[in-house]
Amino acid sequence: MRRPLTTLAALLLCASAQAGSFAENPIVYFAVTDRFANGNPGNDHSYGRAADPQGGDVGSFHGGDIAGITQQLKAGYFKELGVNALWITAPYEQIHGWVVGGKQQFQHYAYHGYWALDYTTMDANMGTREELREMINTAHAQGIRVLFDVVLNHPGYADLRTLAQYKVPVLWPGHEKAVLRDYHSFIDYNNFEFKQWWGPDWVRAGLPGYSDGGKDDYTMQLAYLPDFRTESGKAVGLPPILQRKADTRAVALPDTTVRGYLVHWLADWVREFGVDGFRADTVKHVEPASWLALRAAATDALADWKARHPQQKIDDAPFWMTGEAWGHGPERSSWHDAGFDSMINFDFQNRAGGDWKSIDGVYRQYAGLLGKRIGNEPRYDILSYISSHDTSLFPRDQLKHGLSALLLAPGGVQLFYGDESARQLGAAPIGDEQQATRSDMNWNTLDAATLAHARKLGQFRLRHPALARGEHRFINDKPYAFARMMQDDAIIAVPEAQGALELKVHGVFADGASLRDAYTNQTYIVKDGAVAVHAAGTVLLEKAAQ
Repeated sequence: MRRPLTTLAALLLCASAQAGSFAENPIVYFAVTDRFANGNPGNDHSYGRAADPQGGDVGSFHGGDIAGITQQLKAGYFKELGVNALWITAPYEQIHGWVVGGKQQFQHYAYHGYWALDYTTMDANMGTREELREMINTAHAQGIRVLFDVVLNHPGYADLRTLAQYKVPVLWPGHEKAVLRDYHSFIDYNNFEFKQWWGPDWVRAGLPGYSDGGKDDYTMQLAYLPDFRTESGKAVGLPPILQRKADTRAVALPDTTVRGYLVHWLADWVREFGVDGFRADTVKHVEPASWLALRAAATDALADWKARHPQQKIDDAPFWMTGEAWGHGPERSSWHDAGFDSMINFDFQNRAGGDWKSIDGVYRQYAGLLGKRIGNEPRYDILSYISSHDTSLFPRDQLKHGLSALLLAPGGVQLFYGDESARQLGAAPIGDEQQATRSDMNWNTLDAATLAHARKLGQFRLRHPALARGEHRFINDKPYAFARMMQDDAIIAVPEAQGALELKVHGVFADGASLRDAYTNQTYIVKDGAVAVHAAGTVLLEKAAQ
């Protein structure tokens, strides 16, 4: 049973530490919106999208939407987890139909938000603009920021349904009855009328009249997707497909490049709704100048929104961006100078399953890197995770260990939906096994013990920026214990501990200090540089409120 928010608020006031700024201590919850919660079943089959029982529904839209996220916000779900930001899949309009998934195994729709059709309109499966506004306002009222997943590298594939609906004359008769094995036979890939799609000034596509993808990261066609020509200095009009789309909000902009349009469209979501940040997809496939342009435009847009909505803003913090450059580790890189406050850390997932001796080495490495400055370089950050939609889920029978490792780690952290509740893997079709990571949220089978563990860790982390930014100090081997300290904040953690323990706390907490174990809500007094505690699974020591 969930603790009422009033009780939760009282609990959070028990500790004396300050939560710090979001940029100091990002705790991000990533929900694949379509797979999270269905708040409005009436929008489940927008644009004629349908179930795919033959393919196990692995790649179809499942019904999750913005209204579902709002319902869980109002229920206090995210607040109880201690998260301070929601990363949601792109809510703007995606291609309407499906493409062939895996090895001709399933109908693959754009439920994940990575195959854009129109950056200016809401995808009807996700909901309405009014529902988006309510969701963001509800999150802000709880001190929770909202981050959009965004793509600058590519729009969506040329799927049969979208081509037919917008009358791009490149389809053969009978395409309405296409199935997985004959899908591509209904598209005339030699037809120069493909110019009526995005147009060769907008994308590289390897189609008649279009240039092929390049050989470098910036100009290649990733997974055969059309590649936006964001590096081009040529002014363009609206792409042909949007010129024929009656409900688009896109208008022709004078003397504007492809980059300029994309940046303008994405910044408009910030200016209208107060979106707090972006998680940028496929960062290394877009030149840094485009990311810098997006960051500048979004920063201006958020400042403008906050000036016009002083009652709805959380604070005056600037726009925030994290980026996904495949394989990026915990080190500072040139991407941190390309508009990104943070980069997603691919290093942590494979190291979080080790024993605590090895994890302490990871903690020491990360804290050292994140605390070090070279010259006048600003501090940088990373966003670590234990599960991802693009890699794998952390072993379900080791989730308490994984959650402890993650939520006690230096730097920013990202929870993937269902790690806190033991959501199980879905089907893993051959050729696209990552689909298994995107199963429906397990609302009817939440693992109570795992969820309670995640909530205690998350709330503790939210109160203590020292966990993210502090100096790391090893205290004890068996049981493993460490301290994390920064100015005005200090904690000691003993993960996976049971029974009576005596912990040396000299140099972290002074004699006579009253400490609280946030895991059990027990209080202790420091005596002779030590404290005797009774562990019940984990110890999370902080100064008790006076």
